[in-house]
Amino acid sequence: MGPLKFFTTLLASAVLSAPAFSGTLEPTQKDWYQKYKTQKNAPKPEAMLLNTNPEPDLKTGFVSLFNGKDLDGWESRGGQSTFVAKDGMIIGTCVPDTPSTYLSTKKVDYSDFIFTCEMQWIVDINSGVMFHAQEKKTGSLSTVLGPQAEMEGISGDRHWSGGIYGQDCGGYFYPLWLVEHAKVRAALDLKGWNRITIESRGKEVRTWLNGVPAAHWMDDGTYAKGFFGLQIHKAAKGEVHWRNLMLKDLAH
Repeated sequence: MGPLKFFTTLLASAVLSAPAFSGTLEPTQKDWYQKYKTQKNAPKPEAMLLNTNPEPDLKTGFVSLFNGKDLDGWESRGGQSTFVAKDGMIIGTCVPDTPSTYLSTKKVDYSDFIFTCEMQWIVDINSGVMFHAQEKKTGSLSTVLGPQAEMEGISGDRHWSGGIYGQDCGGYFYPLWLVEHAKVRAALDLKGWNRITIESRGKEVRTWLNGVPAAHWMDDGTYAKGFFGLQIHKAAKGEVHWRNLMLKDLAH
């Protein structure tokens, strides 16, 4: 590679990863902004980073976190909702009147990675994928906390799937309430499968929903590593299917 081509490639890479800011609150999101702006984690619109990167290549360097047959390598934390492996999928079913439940990786020290999976709602319920998650135990009670790639379901009018929620740790780190989030707010397939992709590099986290850029969040170091968890939220009913849970470890 010649010097000019090398410099051009380096410059393109720097531009691709350079932070982009916005301060434009979407007018139709004003009510949600008023509701959530006082949360501990809630960002000021003008300080929010934008994810302008294309979704990472998902074809090479990945390993499966789910063997398609059973839940080897996974364990349930939190409530008593159920998870089973069937037909190459993980099926999560809500048990009413139990706290949010997380099918979690037994490995608890994932740091830098690209994670991707597909989700489908059979019975609508709030859900998501925890990453860099931690567990707090009080006696026999288990609470999962940390950042979560929000996958809020198919019947709401907020459209924040792909945003980042701080589960049991202060609310939304990255709500999708800006004008620039219009495309990702419209990206959810209400009837079929939806792909959520999470990229974590150091303190920098980006997400994509069905290939559309969503969140760009900077962790302060509090949640530098942890486990993955598939959420079934506390509710009266709900059923979510997951498949193609793939991970590319960037930490080695």
